[in-house]
Amino acid sequence: MLRLIGLLLLIPLLDAILLVVFGWYFNWVLVVLVVVLSALIGLLLARAEGRHTLRKIQRRAAKGEPPTNELIDGALLLVAGAFLLTPGLITDAIGLLFVIPVTRYPFRVLLKKYVLVPYADEKTGGFVTGNVYIGGFPGNGEGGQSGPSVGGGPDGADPDNGNGFDDAQDVDFEEVDDRDR
Repeated sequence: MLRLIGLLLLIPLLDAILLVVFGWYFNWVLVVLVVVLSALIGLLLARAEGRHTLRKIQRRAAKGEPPTNELIDGALLLVAGAFLLTPGLITDAIGLLFVIPVTRYPFRVLLKKYVLVPYADEKTGGFVTGNVYIGGFPGNGEGGQSGPSVGGGPDGADPDNGNGFDDAQDVDFEEVDDRDR
């Protein structure tokens, strides 16, 4: 966590040093113009890509499919907007890399592979990528399951299936008519 904070603090420092160096070799007006124009063009691109991504999310949701890649793209576009609003050449370059779809794709793949899937596996005990119950009833030998076996008794029955929930119980009830009172 401290390394991430250090990296985030290092980026503006390098940006300031780069602006001073460019200001020394080039005209200050030109450097400020490049920073402002790159931020403006990047924000316009981020806005257009954000609208496009929102339409893709709506289409996937209307089909009943989970819009995972589109949501990650939306998050990367939000980060790109923050980088583009921060004055500097390095932050603008990073923001533009997140805005352009061709360069955003590798970031999305890396984010899914090294951040999202390990985090989801940790929180769900592997449910996301491996231990998913496929079908059939636990303990009767039909269907398949790729997770740990369920049912601990000799016939496969267990009052607590290992999932923390008791089996369903039949309940007797009596119908009461409120009009007779």
